[in-house]
Amino acid sequence: MSKTLSFACIHFCVAFLVGYVMTGSLWVGGALALVEPACNTVAFHLHEKVWKRIERRRAENASANALAT
Repeated sequence: MSKTLSFACIHFCVAFLVGYVMTGSLWVGGALALVEPACNTVAFHLHEKVWKRIERRRAENASANALAT
């Protein structure tokens, strides 16, 4: 959990700095630091669901192939 929290802090800082450097606005940097990681978290969750489905299908196919031989 410590590593996850550490990564989250780095992610927020990078998002803030990118927004600030690109616009010069603390508000935009702050908003970006909140919104971008939240969107990324949702995208990662959906990615994991799809990836688990792919892995499950591969395992099912491997089992079916093993039974067929």
